[in-house]
Parts: sequence; structure tokens; C-alpha cells
Amino acid sequence: MDGLFLECQPCFKQLRTWQKANQLMHGVLTCMGRHTITGWLTASGDQFKDWSSAYRLFKGERMDIDGIFGVIRRKIVGLIDPGERYVFAHMDDTMFRKKGKKVFGARWLRDPLGPPFQTNLIWGQRFIQLSLSCFTKSGAVQARAIPVDLHHCPTVRKPGKGGELKDWELYKETQKKSKLSVIGAGRICLLRESLDQDGSSGKELVVSVDGSYTNEAVLKKLPVNTTLIGRIRKDASLNLLPVPDPEGKGRKRVYGDALPTPEQIRQSEEHSWQTVQAWAAGKVHDFELKVIPRVRWRKAGKTDLKLIIIRPVAYRPTKNSRLLYRDPAYLICTNPDMDLATLLQAYLWRWEIEVNFKDEKTIMGCGQAQVRTEEACTKAPAFVAATYSLLMLASQIAKRQDLPRPKWYKIQKSVRLTTGDILNQFRAINWAYNAKINFSDFVNIQKKLQSLKKSDNPTLAALFHARN
Repeated sequence: MDGLFLECQPCFKQLRTWQKANQLMHGVLTCMGRHTITGWLTASGDQFKDWSSAYRLFKGERMDIDGIFGVIRRKIVGLIDPGERYVFAHMDDTMFRKKGKKVFGARWLRDPLGPPFQTNLIWGQRFIQLSLSCFTKSGAVQARAIPVDLHHCPTVRKPGKGGELKDWELYKETQKKSKLSVIGAGRICLLRESLDQDGSSGKELVVSVDGSYTNEAVLKKLPVNTTLIGRIRKDASLNLLPVPDPEGKGRKRVYGDALPTPEQIRQSEEHSWQTVQAWAAGKVHDFELKVIPRVRWRKAGKTDLKLIIIRPVAYRPTKNSRLLYRDPAYLICTNPDMDLATLLQAYLWRWEIEVNFKDEKTIMGCGQAQVRTEEACTKAPAFVAATYSLLMLASQIAKRQDLPRPKWYKIQKSVRLTTGDILNQFRAINWAYNAKINFSDFVNIQKKLQSLKKSDNPTLAALFHARN
């Protein structure tokens, strides 16, 4: 991981600034309490030194966060098979809870985890994240999403009761530009430009989103060589492609005859189900799909779309319980010629960005830094996300797991290491090196004593397997 961060040195104004960031990065990964900036300093052993330089790191042009994410992006694309045609990305937004009333960008926002029968509000900040899928080969395989962009999206403050007319006009104009869908469309365009500058202009960018970004603001602003896969409502109004007038009179039609709703198509017998294999939930599943090859939607204008309806997969919570089913999914794709298996797998990989959000908040402590200025509120969470990305990228490159796993894990080798496993591996190697502990002996002894009731060194075992 230190080798990866060494490549980020040009993203810092001075060598000592990079050294301070490197020290804070290790503090982020080894912090055992609240992930504040002082918590990072304490974890890196600087609790008795002046702390002002750590806070100054997030001011001015001392650190280029976009440049750090650029290094990560190029590394991920470099790990993909050169013959692979697509680069798979996933976009979603999240909120970081805050307490300070003077924190920049903090507003009362709707709680997405609230019950459906009651709208709850939380005080927090909005962020949009883009992650790229890192996988070893094409097909129905497991992929790990690694963040390559975390953008702060502050809401616009309303003018007071005494606000003038020009203030309200400025507010309405700024509010249109600050919508998440508008900002998300801009981040997709920026990612496409960055890939072109990196020399990946020949690879098609495939972005998977949820229903909040499958709208006119995104669909009509997609850059060239970019495909969007997103969910739509089950009662969406879709149309067939227009049939040209044989006489060639009148204005050309954009939309053909109206189609039944996606829910009605799912329940009808006119279209047969197709079976497609894809990786999800730790293994390859058989998914049944209904496909309408080419449709039109008023939200997308003249763009031809492919409609995909996914029948829910049956599952049992326990061996003796009855079969249960989840809700069906209705997708559209802006590239009707995309292979159905590739399209389905790309969307199923989108779940990894939800895993990113959970790991960044609960394990890495993203959003816990006590800062309130505009620059610090933008850069501090992005710095934690970049540290998380470097950790995940280093794990993908190294492909090693020396630390023995706890007894309650399954005997067979897991196909996917959790973020906690990777972080414990990093901490074990780092602490063993700094404390002059023979790490290999500890690992070998623990493997031999896993079936016994005694432990060779319970303090080291507890330290190496610590959780936040």
C-alpha cells in the first residue's frame, strides 16, 4: 500500500505535505476509536506534537484529491484484461450525519433508513460517489467495487423572509444546478473525460445507477461511448419504435405505439422468460428475464433503450423454512446491442457500492472528522475514501491473507475477503513491523492451536483481530 501512495506524491505541493498525508493515512487505518483528525494523529503517535499541520493539509492546494483518485482509477483499469471492452462503474449518493450547526453543507435531509410510513429527518451532508468494478476476468464472476470519486453536494440555503426578489431568483437558479441528478450527470461526463485522457478511449463506460438517476437529467446528458443501466418504475410509460410513414408526409414521429407497463409485461404470456447466469450473493445463479429489445421513453428522447424484467430469485432463510421471493426488478439500458449476460452482471455488481458506503462509514469512519469549513468538509471525507480505495486496491494486487481467520468462519476458503479481514491484515503487518514482533511465528502457532482450548499469546491474538 505504501508503494501505491508513493505514486501519489506528485499530487502534493511539497514532500513534507505528502509525508504528513502518509502518516495520517496510516492513522486512518489503525485508529481504534472515533475517526477524527485527532484520532488519526493519536493512532500515528503524534498526540504530543503540534496538530495544526494536520488540519492545514485540508486547506488550499496542498493536496490534490482528484489526482489521488486518478492514480487509483488508472491502477484499476490497468488490472482489467486488455481485451475487455467495458469499464464498469456504479454511482449513488449517501449522507454523512453531522452534529455541528455551523458545518458547511449540513442541512436537514430525509433519512433513507426511516420507516416507509413516517418521513424522518437527519442533520447531515450529501455526497455522490463513483466506484469502478475490479475483476480478474469476464463473465459470471465476483468483482470488488473501488471508489474513484467522492463529491460533496451541499444543498442551497433559502433566502430569509426578508429576501429580495433577486435573491429568490438566484436561489431558484442555483437549486436547479444543485440537484443530485444534475451533479451526477456531470460526474459521469468527468469520469468519461478522465478515462479518455488515460488512454482508455476505446473502452466503453457502463454506469449502473438506481431509480433516482434514471431520469431525463442524466439520460439526455450522457457522453459519447457511455452506457447507462438503471431501474425504472413498474408503471413507467414506454413506447415502441415509430413506424415510418410509407408516403413520407408530415413530421417524423419519435415515439411509436404505447406499450403495456413493465408490470403488465411481466404478468403477460406474450413474452417468454430467458435464463441467464450471473454471479450474486457468493455464487452463480440462474436468473429468468423478459426482454423487449428496443423501446422509447420520453425521459430519454430519441435514444433507443432495451427493457429488461428480472424475475425474483427464490431463497430460504433457513433450511427448514418455506421459499421466499424478493421484488422483481425493471431495468433499462441505453445500449440495446449489449450482451444480456454482461448487462445483468454489470447491474448486479452495483450492490458493491452499497458495501462501500457501509465500510466507509462504519469501519473507516468517513464523515466523523470534526471540520466545518468548505474546503475541509470537501477534502476530509474524500481523503478517507481514497485511503479506503488504496487499501482495497492493495488487497487486489497482493492477493494474500496470512492472518488466520476466526474459528466461526467456514472451513473452505472464502471467495471474497471482507474489509475487516483486509484491515486486520494491514494492522497486523504494520504493528508487527513497528513492535519488532515475529509475525510469521505468531501465524504458524495460531494455525496449530486453532483446535486447542489454549492460546499461545491471547494479547497478540486480540490485537491482530481487533475490530472498531
